[in-house]
Amino acid sequence: MAKAIHFNGRPLWAEVSLKAIAGNLRVVRRHIGPKPQILAVVKSNAYGLGAVPVAKALEKAGADRFGVTSADEGVELRESGLRKPILVLTGFWPGEEKRFIANRLTPTLTRLEDVWHLERAAKAARGLTRRLRFHLKINTGMNRLGIAPSEIKAFAKALVDCRHLELEGTCTHFASAEDFSARQTDDQEQLFRSCLEQMRALGVSPGIVHMANSGAICARPSTWADMIRPGAILYGYYQSFDPPDKGQEVQQRLPVEPSLSLRARIISLRDLPPGQPVGYAARFTTKRQSRIAVINAGYADGILRQRTNRGNVLLHGRLVPLVGTISMDLTTLDVTDVPDAELGDIVTIYGRDGNAEIRVSDVAREIGTVTSDLLCALGRRVPRFYLR
Repeated sequence: MAKAIHFNGRPLWAEVSLKAIAGNLRVVRRHIGPKPQILAVVKSNAYGLGAVPVAKALEKAGADRFGVTSADEGVELRESGLRKPILVLTGFWPGEEKRFIANRLTPTLTRLEDVWHLERAAKAARGLTRRLRFHLKINTGMNRLGIAPSEIKAFAKALVDCRHLELEGTCTHFASAEDFSARQTDDQEQLFRSCLEQMRALGVSPGIVHMANSGAICARPSTWADMIRPGAILYGYYQSFDPPDKGQEVQQRLPVEPSLSLRARIISLRDLPPGQPVGYAARFTTKRQSRIAVINAGYADGILRQRTNRGNVLLHGRLVPLVGTISMDLTTLDVTDVPDAELGDIVTIYGRDGNAEIRVSDVAREIGTVTSDLLCALGRRVPRFYLR
């Protein structure tokens, strides 16, 4: 049976295993060998798990760098005492440059005109004792951010005139690293490498070369280059590989451990005869004499509304179905087949209870989304307890 954590407030909590996260980093290191640097991706509050405690655990476990999505996220880590390099992965908005310099954050340049924004900011900065280091992102087929391959010559020419900037690294981002039934990733890698050669021919060193996200880290060694960018696998969750047998192979080679458990207590039990509606819009109706339980957790806490009448949670180590519409604050369960269920019993939404387990990644596949969608949905009002 799941163990309770005692605290004052709503009977709902998340357990985040920092031990598992640190162990997963070590598993990744063994998998890739000693050479590539590891940039731990802790954007979006470390995928909803808590950026500061997670980043500190990863720093202690040996992460070389950290990746965030905005200056705000980077500043939070700096103010918490994190000392390792922090790369802001998704570019910047003109006007943010001073915050990058003041907090020793490394910007990613995603537009050609950003060269001049960075140069002006670095030139005007007081106390900057060396050139401002930045990374360049090249668009190779994701078609979101990054300069086009056709702009590399213009970038090289502009960089020559920037005396206050230093290109520290060059990257791209894969759109379909988990899909081995298509050639997109191979084509992106080939185009990226040709861009790197073009830069070198123009006299520009690309610096630290990086392209591998979690999917590529798992199964595409040719993409590891000088640095890798693990995200979901650090938290213990795999991508959905195509074909599926590739996923089975990955799990054998890269045995990561899930880090999140989400639990709540039963706050209500109600016996209903057949034919009774449950929840908003009567999307569930009892078909037998039923016992319906309520837990103090809803879509504001991380149980996505798409799970209405879909899937299960764990009670006393047994699967019990979610029934009725998931609401903002409450979720209903059919516990008819668990006759000893009582008020206050612990329900496991994600995690292990006895010999049974529900993984976030399994639920993601069940409702047709990705693991990070569910992790990031974990609500701010859910207390997080960090297990070391």
